[in-house]
Amino acid sequence: MNRRDEFLKTQKVLRLSSIGENKTLHVVPVWYMYSSKKIYVGTNTRTQKVKNLKKNNKVAFCVDAGVNSPIYGVMGQGNVNLILEINTVKRIAKKILARYFKSIQNKSAKELLDDTDCIIEIIPEKLSVWSY
Repeated sequence: MNRRDEFLKTQKVLRLSSIGENKTLHVVPVWYMYSSKKIYVGTNTRTQKVKNLKKNNKVAFCVDAGVNSPIYGVMGQGNVNLILEINTVKRIAKKILARYFKSIQNKSAKELLDDTDCIIEIIPEKLSVWSY
């Protein structure tokens, strides 16, 4: 596995940018999972990001680490598929939450899982890496 893919698999916060009304940008930090060259984000269809993505499936994203050397980051652009089939949503959401909680039986994990009715699947088309 190359350094970029390993980095995306191990980091915890991705900044996701979608295009809102009047072509304004909407940027949010999200929990995610990187698998098979795709990025998966669990969310709810009531969120602004999903409302935006229903109208325009283009996104930009950034994952970075480091304030002092070493500094490393990956940013990219891509297209989104919204996964709404509930069994698939819950299966992927459990995998995402397992990255952040010791147990998905945790009260907060259960609440997040219950509220998740959509998976944002990002198919990166352009990736850039920086390192200092």
